[in-house]
Amino acid sequence: MLKILAIWLAFAQSGAKPIPATDVKADEIEATVKLEIAKPTTDMPIRTMDAGGYNVGVGVVHRLKGAKSRVALHDKVTEVYQVLEGSGTLVTGGTMVNPQRRTDGAEEVTQINGPGVSGTAIEGGVRRRITKGDMVIIPAGTPHWFSEIQETLTYTVVRVDPGKVIALK
Repeated sequence: MLKILAIWLAFAQSGAKPIPATDVKADEIEATVKLEIAKPTTDMPIRTMDAGGYNVGVGVVHRLKGAKSRVALHDKVTEVYQVLEGSGTLVTGGTMVNPQRRTDGAEEVTQINGPGVSGTAIEGGVRRRITKGDMVIIPAGTPHWFSEIQETLTYTVVRVDPGKVIALK
């Protein structure tokens, strides 16, 4: 507690202006989910902001029941998922099968989740079924993959980007 107070006092005395908060309203999330359903993509970013030394982004993902997904590993970006609807089996860790580095200029790299690797499956790893209301934190460098989508799955994703590799939006 004293350490937090000392940091706060140092910040207050430095004369630095606090960074304004950024809202991502429920209606904006709902509208983005509708867009994602109408025109399925890998992921649909809503907002990415400079949070003072690092970027933070918010997006939504909608995956149809039974859909196959690719394994992802993000070199520098940590992701936090919160399930809005549906359920799926998420595998994290383990060894990626058929890893391929993403190209630097790809939209997925510059606009969504930064440089990383994609693959076709994970050997080993931790399997968990996630459902409405569940949250999962996936640290940068951790392979992750929905091995099965039991019910059409919609989730928000918050991305913490200390390297500022994702463009602001």
